[in-house]
Amino acid sequence: MAEEHSEAPILVPVDFSPHSAAALELGCELAAALRAPLVVLHVVHDPAEAPGYYTRALGDSTPRLRKLEDLAGEVLNNFLERFAATHPGDPVVERLHTELVTGLPVTRILELVEKLRPRLVVMGSQGRSCLADALLGSKAEQVVRLCPVPVVLVKQPAPLPEPPAEEAPEGTDAET
Repeated sequence: MAEEHSEAPILVPVDFSPHSAAALELGCELAAALRAPLVVLHVVHDPAEAPGYYTRALGDSTPRLRKLEDLAGEVLNNFLERFAATHPGDPVVERLHTELVTGLPVTRILELVEKLRPRLVVMGSQGRSCLADALLGSKAEQVVRLCPVPVVLVKQPAPLPEPPAEEAPEGTDAET
């Protein structure tokens, strides 16, 4: 019997942080459980899409952007190669599709959601709060608010504490 796949993928935007690696891990697990394809997205942040004075004054940013896109493509490939090395033979990882786009991350994530109609978006969340996040909202929070499909936010799991060393019962030699 042939393995059935859902047409709607799981979308995992990544920024190469430990949080996005944790999101990719969960995205793979969900894609396997739902028999859904996995799409990994990286957005090369280009503020020229919403230019301010200085960006407009620079003029044509195409050569700079091409260099950034080339570098981002290399970093994305390395990120996914390291991930694949920890998941040998995983059919979801072997068949995943990548998207590398340029622009404002939230805008591009939402555009890809409109295009792909994924079952859900799985993305990392820093889990931190700062003044900018409080005033503007983090990228993850903006995606949650604006995305028409479910969004799962993943925090990097905290390392488990080392268990205390077992003490040998009195009168015994712990070395034996």
